[in-house]
Amino acid sequence: MYLSFDIGGTFVKYAWMSSDGKIIKQGKFSTPYKSAEYLVNKMVEIFNVSPAKIKGIAICCPETIDINTGVIYYGGALTYLHEKNLVQMLSEQCRVPVSIENDGKCVALAELWKGAVKDYLHSVILTFGTGVGGGIVINGKLHRGAHLEAGEQSYVMESIDHASHKAKFIGTMCSASTMVNKIAAIKGLEKNDGIGVFKYIDAKDPDALEIFNIFCTNVAVQILNLQYIIDPDIFAIGGGVSVQPAFINGIKDAIERIKKANPHHVAKPYIVPCHFTSSANLYGALYNFLLQHGSIEIT
Repeated sequence: MYLSFDIGGTFVKYAWMSSDGKIIKQGKFSTPYKSAEYLVNKMVEIFNVSPAKIKGIAICCPETIDINTGVIYYGGALTYLHEKNLVQMLSEQCRVPVSIENDGKCVALAELWKGAVKDYLHSVILTFGTGVGGGIVINGKLHRGAHLEAGEQSYVMESIDHASHKAKFIGTMCSASTMVNKIAAIKGLEKNDGIGVFKYIDAKDPDALEIFNIFCTNVAVQILNLQYIIDPDIFAIGGGVSVQPAFINGIKDAIERIKKANPHHVAKPYIVPCHFTSSANLYGALYNFLLQHGSIEIT
């Protein structure tokens, strides 16, 4: 049995899992904002009440992760994680092997292991939330890059002001949260009411569609760009909005509009929703552990 942790900005989710990816038991606790040591102590508490012997601990965490050393850089909202080594801290207390990987890349690993892209050699997994995360799979393996930044779409520039040199970034232009909240504000809905917003989108409300179509067009542009740069077999789209059929269809429609206006386009991206939703990071973290520690064969 393995223990998998998904460290998020609101909750730390965890699950006891078998080597074939079956979740045996799971839970969560509120993400502490005190210190890395306090966080580790909470994780050790979960380890100590495990229902069976634990062979290893798998961690999913925001920001840049050096999977070889276990060091976290920046840590997103959890600034206390910058330059902390959770692998070392946990392994010293729990006396079992520990692995760690970036949250977006864990989504990609989950889809590669048991999800939408498992039967493809080359794929791009994109997750849409506050920003844009995900990962790139080349020849059946997650591509991290020379500086561990491959697949960090939020930092890709959409355009730049030539006078000020200030850029617009994909993390903002393709933010699903921003899109939802713009529509929510216009329609008098509560903030982050994605379900309510998509009711307006599905009903073809003109105000909602105007904002939604701009969002989908921004996403479509990046998918076309990635198709030419990487030429993957498939794109898997994740994040909370991916469960809405209108989102996937909106991207496809936007691609066709772009191609019609620019006839030289020959790219034909194949786009599907991700298989995993709320538990993707737990699966991806475990798969990363199994790959790192030789518990599963890389084909």
